[in-house]
Amino acid sequence: MSIPTDVASLQIMAQVFKKESLNSIFNKTVESLVEQVPYIDWVGIYMYENLDHKLVAASSFEDDLRWDCNGELKFPITNSTKDEIGMMVVRSRQPIAFDVTDVSTLETIAAAIGQQSYAN
Repeated sequence: MSIPTDVASLQIMAQVFKKESLNSIFNKTVESLVEQVPYIDWVGIYMYENLDHKLVAASSFEDDLRWDCNGELKFPITNSTKDEIGMMVVRSRQPIAFDVTDVSTLETIAAAIGQQSYAN
């Protein structure tokens, strides 16, 4: 079990259940994952606007580690009708950094973000 990912998840879900603003939830998500999980080096949340992918929150807007990462996971953000409205990207410099628990927890976070996006 990945305790750091679970701790970050609790912080993020608290923001979601408090019905905070979307920007607050997005920022708390990227901040919590990078600060609490030692092997997550960059997180970005993209929301789709027509055909554009807009980066709405990131742990670093200057350096997305696209070329420096050894591990990357992408999680679709879907609304209540299961339409994909965005994507959460998580990157690590470490090879084989993520385990099954991380994947499950990060999927739950992406789903919660999607539900809150639809509610706003």
